[in-house]
Amino acid sequence: MRSRWDDAQAAAFGGALRQRVYSSRLLGADPDLVLHGGGNTSVKTVERTLLGDDVETLWVKGSGWDLAAITERGFTPLRLDVLRRLAELETLSDVHMARELRAASLDPAAPAPSVEAILHGVLPARFIDHTHADAFVTLSNTPDGEARVRALYGDEVVVVPYIMPGFALARSAWTLWREHAHAGTTGLALLNHGLFTVGDTAREAYGRMIDLVTRAETVLERQAVPAPRPVPAAPPADLRGDVAALRLEISRAAGRPMLLMTHQDDDVLAYAQRPDLPAVAAQGPATPDHVIRTRRLPLIGRDVAAYVQASEAEFTAHAPRSATPLTMLDPAPRVVLDPQLGLGTVGVSAAAAQAVEDIARHTLAMAQRAEALGGWRPRPAADIFDVEYWDLEQAKLRAGPPPAEFSGEVAVVTGAASGIGRACVDALLRRGAAVIGLDLQPAVEGVSSAAGYLGVRVDLTDPVALAAAVERSVRAFGGLDMLILNAGVFPPGRPIAELGTGEWEAVLKVNLTSGFDLLRLAHPLLRLAPGGGRVVVNASKNVPAPGPGAAAYSASKAALTQLARVAAMEWGADGIRVNVLHPNAVFDTGLWTPEVLAQRARSYGLSVEDYRRNNVLRAEVTSRDVAELACTLCGAAFSRTTGAQVPVDGGNDRVI
Repeated sequence: MRSRWDDAQAAAFGGALRQRVYSSRLLGADPDLVLHGGGNTSVKTVERTLLGDDVETLWVKGSGWDLAAITERGFTPLRLDVLRRLAELETLSDVHMARELRAASLDPAAPAPSVEAILHGVLPARFIDHTHADAFVTLSNTPDGEARVRALYGDEVVVVPYIMPGFALARSAWTLWREHAHAGTTGLALLNHGLFTVGDTAREAYGRMIDLVTRAETVLERQAVPAPRPVPAAPPADLRGDVAALRLEISRAAGRPMLLMTHQDDDVLAYAQRPDLPAVAAQGPATPDHVIRTRRLPLIGRDVAAYVQASEAEFTAHAPRSATPLTMLDPAPRVVLDPQLGLGTVGVSAAAAQAVEDIARHTLAMAQRAEALGGWRPRPAADIFDVEYWDLEQAKLRAGPPPAEFSGEVAVVTGAASGIGRACVDALLRRGAAVIGLDLQPAVEGVSSAAGYLGVRVDLTDPVALAAAVERSVRAFGGLDMLILNAGVFPPGRPIAELGTGEWEAVLKVNLTSGFDLLRLAHPLLRLAPGGGRVVVNASKNVPAPGPGAAAYSASKAALTQLARVAAMEWGADGIRVNVLHPNAVFDTGLWTPEVLAQRARSYGLSVEDYRRNNVLRAEVTSRDVAELACTLCGAAFSRTTGAQVPVDGGNDRVI
């Protein structure tokens, strides 16, 4: 562990609560300490109420907040006297604990407090830090983990055997603290869970955490030396069909479309190709609270049906122990380990799948270190089940917003670097889709910083490069649900008599042939779309109403429209919808340079301004207008429509 504390930076965080914010962010910045909302911190202060009363207050991290980005608003102020009285109760149900903690809040608008708030409240220290440090969890998740922890820390920490988080843990830890803590005690070691450290200042509590974790790391470095890793077998070059088929099975098990992000780097391939993988991976997650993101076990290989059957059997075995009736969660895996696919992580969004990836990578690293120490032995299945179906943990998932329209789905947009293509990327991302943008321009890579966006620079007229781009797209998100064919070129106006063969062929190559190539590549993937494949072809008003001087553009877009009509007939049996948009006069695109706009206006005998609004509604049509309609065609409202041609042109008298 490297201490990230900086006195100059810390000095900018005046006051106890802001010091708490500063050191919490230091903990959250290190994924070897906490991952994705894990861990919690607190500080005790005295606050004056509106009525002038001084109240001893515990500021504890709110549930769902990420320590790496936490602010003062992420802490909930609780009456300390209430927490101390609650800790003296013999029993307290989860429902009553959550209710009492909410009632003890000094701010009704504050987030729900951490479920470990009572433990933070009773420990006699001003600042308290809690992490799930990899090194400590690895050490305690071995057959003789408790003995190793006691030998490492002596009586400097109070060792607490595993108890499910909540009131029972707070009560047990508080009892053991009163029995064993002394002036030199620096924290708690919660076996199979994590570390607590205490301090009079934020720096002291943080420094003690860094020290305790560093000592655990040192033991691992000296004693847990993994066997040399064999060079893994390289995966096949073409995996897109396998990935898309697996994603479809997982989505069916989940009851909704899911993303499947795959990774084939040497680390995960070597782990996925271990001959003892089933025995090691079947031990479970590093800490029980990881289960709400990763499920207890990964899918090893690709037999989703067998995994579902095992999940259902496990629920049947453990559910009767619950005091209240339980409804089974979807039985789909969230982690896949396969010798060819490597590591697959599943989520309703790219951010969710990335969180699963982070946890899975840390888990496989911990498991390999623990195996070198005698075995990877996290908590048994019953303990993991209790946390997975613990109402307070499930509440974290229920608290999120409902899934967006296209969450769990994947879209490819061509011509995504600017204009209509870029607007389509933005519209699809807003609706929850993962989006791959394809374009020849380097700017495509930076169109969005969203976790669900991948920009790929590719020459669409190069079939080999295009196939590689599709392969990369499927490995990134798992498949293809929506294809928006938007790329096109609009050359300067030229009469047919003056149009060269080279220019004619260049326009058709981009506007028509590249679309044909991509449709052919996309078809086997669209067939495997969990909710049915959808294609939207961005053609042109020039198809029903061509104008002079645009022969190559008009002909290429007309041919593309005809191709889409044939695809609609051929692919309907596969559940794939193919529809066409005919935009016109969308001037905020790369096609419409000032020179082209001026030339086209002259060809109609109009000024540039009149040409911009040369439609029945006298309304300017924007890229976003087209993008919104493209998304609508992909949505539920058009689930029974294919082969349609829809104008988006403000009304064109020649078309009408």
